Amino acid sequence: MDKIINIAVVAHVDAGKSTLVDALLNQNGVFRANEEVAECVMDSNDIERERGITIYSKNCAIRYKDYKINIVDTPGHADFSSEVERIMKTVDTVILLVDASEGPMPQTRFVLNKALEQNLRPILFINKIDKKDARPQEVVDMTFDLFMELNANDEQLDFPIVYGTARDGIAKLSLDDDSSDISPLLETVLKQCTAYEGNENDPLQMQVSSLDYDSFIGRLGIGRVSKGCIKNGQTVAVAKNDGTKTSFRISKLFVEEGIRRVEKDIAYYGDIVTFAGCPDISIGDTICDKDHVEAMDPIVIEKPTLSMNFLVNSSPFAGKDKASKFLTSRHIKDRLEKELETNVGLEVEELPGSDGYKVSGRGELHLSILLENMRREGYELCVSKPQVLFQEIDGKKCEPFEKVIVNCPNEYSGTIINDLQERKAMLEIMTNDENDYVHLEFSAPTRGLIGYRSSFITNTKGEGVMIRSFDSYKPYAGELTSRKNGVLVSMENGKTLGFSLFNLQDRGTLIVGPAEEVYIGMVVGIHNRDNDLNVNPCKNKQLTNTRASGSDDAIALVRPKTFTLEEALEFIEDDEYVEVTPSAIRIRKSILDPNERFRVNRK
Repeated sequence: MDKIINIAVVAHVDAGKSTLVDALLNQNGVFRANEEVAECVMDSNDIERERGITIYSKNCAIRYKDYKINIVDTPGHADFSSEVERIMKTVDTVILLVDASEGPMPQTRFVLNKALEQNLRPILFINKIDKKDARPQEVVDMTFDLFMELNANDEQLDFPIVYGTARDGIAKLSLDDDSSDISPLLETVLKQCTAYEGNENDPLQMQVSSLDYDSFIGRLGIGRVSKGCIKNGQTVAVAKNDGTKTSFRISKLFVEEGIRRVEKDIAYYGDIVTFAGCPDISIGDTICDKDHVEAMDPIVIEKPTLSMNFLVNSSPFAGKDKASKFLTSRHIKDRLEKELETNVGLEVEELPGSDGYKVSGRGELHLSILLENMRREGYELCVSKPQVLFQEIDGKKCEPFEKVIVNCPNEYSGTIINDLQERKAMLEIMTNDENDYVHLEFSAPTRGLIGYRSSFITNTKGEGVMIRSFDSYKPYAGELTSRKNGVLVSMENGKTLGFSLFNLQDRGTLIVGPAEEVYIGMVVGIHNRDNDLNVNPCKNKQLTNTRASGSDDAIALVRPKTFTLEEALEFIEDDEYVEVTPSAIRIRKSILDPNERFRVNRK
């Protein structure tokens, strides 16, 4: 029977979690010498690879000395924090990665707080000590202060510190060590944790902390065996979250070996297992011996903070995309229900009197990743502007606030402070760096940050960095100013022509190019002024029998602005939709007819 230790790697985004997991796998014989291994091997999803971020928590396992160490790689973005919350009960310790120059960031606070709540004793790994601006000792002091702020107990405050460079697979117990591998980190794990203790004859007890889906064997439950052992083919009881009890037979049982799932006949206390056989298993359900049913404490997932309406595409171009396969309300409903099986941070409710659903999540990125996956699978739909979800706390209307950290050149700081204060943000910290950069920290309502990123990039000439993370619910901040620019809206169906677009360039920034199909009510540009303007992008030059010198010169069109899905969702106003198809992202008015739109606006 294996001696088992479970660890999670947690950090702010881009601190090097997946790179550290790569080093642990590489140096412990998981891959063959001639095996071609991708960088960040645990980021297996297409979008994860493209964007270089972790979206879903994943399990792998290594063998070190006579121990089996299960490793959970977790996301760093605040939008996917529900992935972090639910795995904390399955691990014995966490490796907290902190960048040697940046120090603790907003998400560092969140993941550390979740670990401390579960009485875990974290191991601090100061990563990227090879950076020119690395300041490891100062970062250790900053992290200690963070532990103190989060009310860590004496045992947790006595955390071991490891220094290293995850990219090179090096860990050191002190900055002067000449270590050339990752083994000091693993030795620290063994010193910090004892192998999980138990008795295989105890009645089975395990809690489902993650879900997965296999097209052949159906829904999969993942969790740690807390007591006893679990066997393939065994009939077990399920204590559901709602208090009901059912039973089922385990049809498949897997454990992690390296990065692969290996089928097993039996798994023992301490191990993280994946099982099939129960089609309605959900997060927090307890699997027990059928003669000894004892439910574990429920896993509490924080509620969503943002919602969007997912609607059936009603534009004139609906169904014309050759890659579109799923268009109807039923298709959208089935896909959202499938997503709910594994995405526990999501909530879906049907909109009364319309072909659509209100989808709530932890942030714009959380919901836009779902949309991106859907469009790649062939779904076509319209999406409304993101709306924050208010709560009533102690009789007061409250809204979600975020911690915003900005690093930008000093010359732009005044503009950024002014912009964010217009959006009801409060400046909390301001410090100047040596390289003529300024460090700003704000507390800002999520409502005010929707649509701000593109303006931030413009105002800092692309040199600024902005990091956001959900903080807490605070009293309603009051009315906010909306988008400062109106839009150019097409008043004709047809193909755009260079002649008309050339004349429209003086009116604003175009988001369509020549020879593009447009329809009445589709947004074709951003107006220079604050009002919307109906325009004709399909108008051709009037031909005459006379020819004047210079009148037929070639026209020069500025390259149109293109929106990513996230940028489009941030840009739109309440009376607009983003039309999402497998091949295109368009912005349109919710009411296409200009006359009807005029009547509604007059009211």
